[in-house]
Formats: sequence, C-alpha cells, structure tokens
Amino acid sequence: MNTSIQQLNHSLSWAFINHQQESLDKFKPKLLINNKENKDYVLTPLLEELDNCQFFIFSVAFITESGLATIKSHLLDLKMRGITGKILTSNYLNFNQPKIYKELLKITNVEVRLSDLSGFHAKGYLFHQEGYSTIITGSSNLTASALKANYEWNVKLTSFKQGGLLEQFQSEFDKVWNDSIPLSKQWIEAYQILYEEVLKANTQANQVLPLAPEAIPQTLFSPISPNTMQRNALRNLQDLRVSGARKGLVISATGTGKTYLSAFDVKSFAPGRMLFVVHREQILKKAMVDYQRILGGVDRDYGILSGTSRDTEAKYLFATVQTVSKTSNLTSFDPAAFDYILIDEVHKAGASSYQRIIDYFEPTFMLGMTATPERTDDFNIYELFDYNIAYEIRLQEALEEDMLCPFHYFGVTDFEVNGQIIDDTTMLSKLVSDERVSYLLEKIEYYGYSGETVKGLIFCSRKEEAMELSSLLNLRGYDTVALTGDDSQERRLRSVTDLEDGRLDYILTVDIFNEGIDIPCVNQVVMLRQTQSNIVFVQQLGRGLRKHVDHRLYRKLQK
Repeated sequence: MNTSIQQLNHSLSWAFINHQQESLDKFKPKLLINNKENKDYVLTPLLEELDNCQFFIFSVAFITESGLATIKSHLLDLKMRGITGKILTSNYLNFNQPKIYKELLKITNVEVRLSDLSGFHAKGYLFHQEGYSTIITGSSNLTASALKANYEWNVKLTSFKQGGLLEQFQSEFDKVWNDSIPLSKQWIEAYQILYEEVLKANTQANQVLPLAPEAIPQTLFSPISPNTMQRNALRNLQDLRVSGARKGLVISATGTGKTYLSAFDVKSFAPGRMLFVVHREQILKKAMVDYQRILGGVDRDYGILSGTSRDTEAKYLFATVQTVSKTSNLTSFDPAAFDYILIDEVHKAGASSYQRIIDYFEPTFMLGMTATPERTDDFNIYELFDYNIAYEIRLQEALEEDMLCPFHYFGVTDFEVNGQIIDDTTMLSKLVSDERVSYLLEKIEYYGYSGETVKGLIFCSRKEEAMELSSLLNLRGYDTVALTGDDSQERRLRSVTDLEDGRLDYILTVDIFNEGIDIPCVNQVVMLRQTQSNIVFVQQLGRGLRKHVDHRLYRKLQK
C-alpha cells in the first residue's frame, strides 16, 4: 500500500472511527464554517484547493457579484496556467441578477451552463488535483456572505480517482450538465426581461400608500440619530470637557460619519458661535447642509467664508483654511469670537496656515478630526491636541462593524513592453499608448464594478496623463472627464454631479479627490500611480467606502 493511500486511510479512521489517533491534515475530512473570532472561513480552503487544482467543477444555485469577486483573480491566474473549469448554475427563484451572468461570460477559462431542474439548489465544489480530488459540499453558495460571514456547515473530503463517493459526485454532475444549456448573451437578454418583470411585479405587490405627501421630504419624518461610533465618541468628548480638556481628537475612518458626529457634539455643546475649518471648498456646502439637519435653526445662522462669500457674522461659520488664515481675515475676528472650533482633515494642521488659525483663536473647545493622523513629516498631531484622543476607529474595525461598504482589492501588474514595466516614471507617450489603454480597459472590464453602471475614479500619476487618457477613453466610447487643481470648484462639483447622475463613467484626476470630497456613488477606484504613502493610499481607498443604495461592495484596482 503506497504512502498516500495509508495517509488517507488514517484520515478516514480519524474522522469516522477514532479521533484520538494521529493523522496528517492533508487528507483529513473537515467541517468548514465561518468563525470571525478564529479567522476561519469557508473561503480559505476553497481558494487553496482552487489555486492548486488541475481542473474544477462548481455546482451552485446562487451566485452574487461579491461571491464571484472573491475568486476572479484566482480564476485569471488559473487561465494563465492553462487551467479550466465548469460552473453549473440556474435561475432558481430568480435570485441571480442578470449582471452576474454577464460577469461569468467574461471568464473565458470557465464553461458555464444553466440547469432547468425544478428546485435546483445544489452547493458543491470539486477540485481535481494530481493523484486525488477534493470535494467541498454543504450549505454554501457562491456568495460572499456564505463564504465569509454566514453560519454555514460544509464538509471537505478527499478521494482518490477510483473512490466511490467521487464517482457519484462526478456522475451526478455530468448527468445534469449534459441536460443543461450553455450560458449565452441571447439567454441573458431573455432573462433580463423576465427578471425585470418579476422585480416590477414584486415591487408593485409590496407597495404601500405613502404616509405623507410626496412633496414633503421624508427626512422631516426621519430624524438622524447617532450611530454606535458616534454615541461612544460623543460620550468621550463630554467626559474630556468635564475633566477640563480644551481640545479633543477624533480618529475615524472615511465614511463613518465624522461630520455628523461633530454636528451632534456642537448641538450638545451649544456654543454661542462655531467655526468649521476645511481645506477644500467642495465640502463646505455639504457640511453646512448636514449641520442644518442636525442643529436646525434659520438660514441666517449659517454662513460661508470662502471665495466671494463673506458671511462673517453667522453663528455657524464654515470656512476654508486658505481664506480664514489670511491675516486680514483672521484679525477681523476677536480671538474669542468662537466658543467651538472644529478642524476637519486635521492631519494637515502642521502647515503654517493651520498654525496661524490655531495660534490666533481662543475657543472654549477645539475638535480635530481625521482618518489618518500619521504624517510624513515630524509634526505631531497628537501633541497638538494634548494627546486627548476622544475616539478612534480605523478602517478594519469600521469594516467589521459594518459601517462601511465592503470592497475587493485587486493588485494588477502594469503593462509591460519589451520587458519594461510602464508605470508612473515612464514617459507620457508610453503611459497613454493604445496598447496600455487596451490593457487597462481589459482589466477594468474583467474585474468590474458593483451595480448596473460604473461610477469610477481613476487616479493618475500626472495631469498630462489624466487629460490624455480621458480623451482616449472617450474615443473608446466611455464618458469621462479629467480634473486637476487648475479646474474651478464649479467644474469639479458639476463633474461630480454628472458622475452621480450617470452622465459620466469616470473622473480622472491626480490627487484633488484624495480627501475633502464626498462621492458615495463611487463603485470602482483605479490607481494608475504607485502610491508609496500609506496616508494617500487609505485616503484614495476611502473614496469608495461610503455606503450607498446602488452598491453593496466596490472594486479597487491598483496597477
């Protein structure tokens, strides 16, 4: 008896006769569950088997974008090695969205067929390795929830080529496979019509009469309440002030609600006057609207100090650092004019413009907020706020708390010509060559986006690349615009609105959207520049993390 058979016999004996006897892990039957505390996920062994297989078979009723995204890069790696596979699925209960079938067609090394078996609800994964096969079967469909979050039971089994259970799995799969139809564009078009009709019928059946006239904004009937993070932070801020502290720092990942948090704290503090300082004009008006929703009051209580706006007598003044830090503007205020000062994106506070503001004013309390307190220079943000950290929630914790949109990150090798990688140090003519543009589009299309239409940001290495690449993408049928620091605030805001409303597919930029801009609809971020700074990386990543009704996850590609 060869060694492999002996090891399998020991594993089966361990599993079904005596669990106290020794056995190698390689062939052990195993119960696969999702356990976040132990970092055990069904996805982990599934990917291990997929990465090392010579051929694979999936039989799954339900597939979601997020589920397919977890294996897309692995399937592409298998394609590069000449490895193929089969996926058998269906349109059972109309659960699978039409888009998922379109995504499946992009994966050219996988043959997909559709079963019309009544009640098709199979969930099995079969991997043929050299000398043996692995079966994973149980309750998990090809969805991110089933593979990483839900409480699922699956069993992992190993069989040699002549194994009876393996023969049963393969025989049953082949029987259904042979009676199924190949996935095609024509089938998807027909299913799209059916899916939309069913969706429309279900929507109509579930409709109820509105409780209020449509003309009245529903926000009037839905007051905003602090989320878990905000309640904890508000309690800590109050404790800081009770202890006599005059400064507080909140470190909170992009998209977790820092602006609303500050508005709730201002409401609790009830200052005579407040100053809200930001570094970009785009955020001012939205911040002011958010504050009005929380604080209420009349319009004249709110004002802007930026550009041509000079509402310096407003109770709640929203100002750009560039304007308020000018000596003529700064000295027009009494140092004690504001009881409460808030500095957004306070990691920039080491700059002289911020220092002039901080040194001049004498507020009762000053709040600093940032997602990235670390700086590349030697300035100590923590020291600036007397090490009073009122609350801290970083990206990973915010994702685990379901405060942000989950995402998939794909690292893609940039285009190569004659052994040379085309990256941000390359001359412009090569950065925007037809071959590189085709390569970029191939990757963008393959990895896709969440939702029905793309709303993407592309970060480029230089202004010239952004403008030329935008022109080339427009020639290829995309609707894009390039934005740089030379563009007016009005053009930037108009472009964001066009992206949100579907008139643009992509905005290309270098760094003006790293921070200070809120575009929740973004469902794909592409980084064509090599980002050495962890701060910039997290900032650009955060552009797609805010939750939005039209996407359940987003895709980030880095070249």
